[in-house]
Amino acid sequence: MKDGFIRVGAACPTSRLANPTYTIEEAIKLTRTAASDGVKVLVFPELSVTGATCADLFFQTTLLDRAQAALAHYMEQTRDKDIVCILGVPVAHEGKLYDCAAVVCRGELLGLKVKAPDAHSPLQDTRYFSSAPAEVCTLTYAGQRTRLGAHLLFPCTTMPSLVIAPVFGSDEQTVRDACAAGATLIADLDASPELIGAAEARRTVLSAYTMRHTCAGIYANAGEGESGTDYLFAGQRLLMDRGRTVAASAPFDTSASLVAELDLDRIVSERRKRASVSEHANAAYTACPFTLTVTETALTHPPRRFPFVPSDPAELRARCALTLDMQARALAARVERSHARCAVLGISGGLDSTLALLVAVRAMDILLRERTSVIAVTMPCFGTTVRTKSNAEALTEQLGATLRTVDIKASVSRHFEDIGHAQDAFDVVYENAQARERTQVLMDIANAEGGLVVGTGDLSELALGWATYNGDHMSMYAVNADVPKTLIRHIVDYCAQQAEADGDADVAATLRDVLETPVSPELLPPKDGEIAQCTEGLVGPYELHDYFLYHTVRYGYTPSKLCRLAVATFRGVYEEDVIRSWLTVFLRRFFSQQFKRSCLPDGPKIGSVGLSPRGDFRMPSDADSTEWVNF
Repeated sequence: MKDGFIRVGAACPTSRLANPTYTIEEAIKLTRTAASDGVKVLVFPELSVTGATCADLFFQTTLLDRAQAALAHYMEQTRDKDIVCILGVPVAHEGKLYDCAAVVCRGELLGLKVKAPDAHSPLQDTRYFSSAPAEVCTLTYAGQRTRLGAHLLFPCTTMPSLVIAPVFGSDEQTVRDACAAGATLIADLDASPELIGAAEARRTVLSAYTMRHTCAGIYANAGEGESGTDYLFAGQRLLMDRGRTVAASAPFDTSASLVAELDLDRIVSERRKRASVSEHANAAYTACPFTLTVTETALTHPPRRFPFVPSDPAELRARCALTLDMQARALAARVERSHARCAVLGISGGLDSTLALLVAVRAMDILLRERTSVIAVTMPCFGTTVRTKSNAEALTEQLGATLRTVDIKASVSRHFEDIGHAQDAFDVVYENAQARERTQVLMDIANAEGGLVVGTGDLSELALGWATYNGDHMSMYAVNADVPKTLIRHIVDYCAQQAEADGDADVAATLRDVLETPVSPELLPPKDGEIAQCTEGLVGPYELHDYFLYHTVRYGYTPSKLCRLAVATFRGVYEEDVIRSWLTVFLRRFFSQQFKRSCLPDGPKIGSVGLSPRGDFRMPSDADSTEWVNF
């Protein structure tokens, strides 16, 4: 429960139809096992205490009395368990019969949520069950005074992000209203028969409503203990988080409870950004609070190591193709609408400028212009190596773009003389003077040619402020500004694969060598002809920084939670003290370098995480990072 994580489960007990005494003992066993496994919320199927296919036996007082006694026994036997459980039970009250979800915690019956009968149900539940009373009422059931009604919510006092809403059979109206009223976790009790295609249909519906209403869902369907007269019941169980399947059981799987962790803080964070879930519910809800002991949930399924990079190879290829196409089409639109005659960019032989060049030539293809309309300028200076310069020149020529070389060593040296800076003082002035000279060259060439300067800096660099202000930080259109470094590597690799498939072996070979070249700004003199500056050695591994960036901007995670997640995700790769150190670097730079992001040039929005000051992430440039770095 700490940091918003909670372990949940869906159970389908071995049951005997119309025998609550036997079935409740099986439910008790499952509850004890789940509680010992750290589960805090456990959901059973609809009418799980009696069985959903009892038909006219629901009119028998014997069955109703035994169901009530069974639930009382269940509460007594689980009184010492730190878990909230939702079971399906028939409840008779004031001459009517209700299909209810009984919510139980530490031996207390918190409430009885009533299902709205469905005339189209194959079990014909309108024959047996009534609609909920107009107002929430109180009654004595299973030896306790409790509430009964259709509009009940169950918030946890010790974990504000946990608000449970029982529903039946993925009732969209109920889910919508409950989420609008604050529910974050939907307990979906069902008793629907198994038919061809039904399992996938249920998964689709659950995925849709948890995505649409930004919530998590626990689904438990009736199992094989039900009547087989006309139907079979497969006991399907699903755990969903905002449209994503966290865990799922196979049809007719009679194994133990389906269990996984959910991050409810992430749901709350997502909702803060979405006006649609802040609308008022159509009905007033009654809160039935409960308390759980706050414990640290073990993370058996930590987030993916590369949040910007799909793990499925086919999905990754599709992501790379789409990103590249979006970048190219955005640039093509800007070139056309600004009436630019050409695109001008600096090409260094590194990953970012390589991707920008690939985007620029594709944009000209879209515009049906000659690729020579792309002017790629290599500007060697003090830190340029033969390898990177050769790759820059080779790729430009192989792609059919126009290559220009402007050696800036003399210009920068003269500038040092002008400002009285020593040639051998390898400080920030030494580095930034080169970056600013390169930008001036590009801007002036663009002016002379009636062109547009294409920026090459990426999202990861912007997050860290790893750019020279008014140097490579500035352009007329920044095509990589929304693409993180970890994804850029895969896009370039995708382009190499495409080149191989098209028979362009030379292009593929150059791209492969670019991929193998260390990431560096090349602003310090080489050592023995090799790159002297390794970016990741200075600011930290990009795989860590992209991980920090994604979870900080997308979900607003606290640094302590983010560190905990990173330790679990990168176990065996980085030690905790290393992760803490680089996270501190990330946070300090993220805050202190905002002034560079506050005046970014235009660039296309690509993914869900961006840092554009106009449409993505806004923060004051003088914000203090102290509260973040002291974790």
